Amino acid sequence: MSADRYCVMGNPVEHSRSPWIHARFGELTGERIDYGRRLVPAGAFAQAVADFRAEGGRGCNVTVPFKFEAAALAAHASPRAQLAQACNTLRFDAGGIFGDNTDGVGLVRDIAVNAGVPLSGRDLLLIGAGGAAAGVLGPLVEAGPRRLVVANRTRDRAAALVARHAALARQHGVELAASGLEDVPGAFDVVVNGTASSLQGADVPVPAAVLRPGALAVDMMYGAAARAFLQWAQAHEAVARDGLGMLVEQAAESFLVWRGVRPPSAQVLAELRAIVEANP
Repeated sequence: MSADRYCVMGNPVEHSRSPWIHARFGELTGERIDYGRRLVPAGAFAQAVADFRAEGGRGCNVTVPFKFEAAALAAHASPRAQLAQACNTLRFDAGGIFGDNTDGVGLVRDIAVNAGVPLSGRDLLLIGAGGAAAGVLGPLVEAGPRRLVVANRTRDRAAALVARHAALARQHGVELAASGLEDVPGAFDVVVNGTASSLQGADVPVPAAVLRPGALAVDMMYGAAARAFLQWAQAHEAVARDGLGMLVEQAAESFLVWRGVRPPSAQVLAELRAIVEANP
């Protein structure tokens, strides 16, 4: 029996660890999958999805900069993807494309379980208001922080994202607000960088005053792309964490969406960390 085909689509995508992660998930669960990478040129995402589906693909993960375009392609979407208006997971069903967003649940699980930092009652800063930030805001709100601020270079974009999540925030008793990058109000227990600034070689987009002593500072990127943010966090006495755990946890949720089986994410994360540390 041939393996079912999946892939990750993005630009850039050559750095992605997703093929290794999903291959390992398949080995550990006995699910027969073949998972690869596809570099998609700007403006060609819809065609790339159509081509992969026509070739027999069963679904794909979506990374920067195509998460909003992925949502537009979905004929059906999960509630979390509808709220985010961004998808990182597409499943090709007989009735059309199903879209989901597993980024947020992956991030929350990595922070709360793998890093051992509960979010309930904490003050949390989310930097960015693009596809990555949109995908995680809902689950971050549902984790019940006391205060959650979305900071973005374009304040209006942060305000629009906050407005879309206002009802959810009220439901969970979360004080939710938007700000610019230079006027972030106060300091925070947890700071999450959801921008692509590190990919572009830009400086950390917020002042160090946002970090409380001992704060957890998480970059949603990993590898070289996260290095500048992690070094900045460590230099200001914060606990730095890259996005490798989030990557594995969101992948486990995607695997569940595709295969109906939850893989052992903790084991795979430990194995991947060992590989990365041996080959930095």
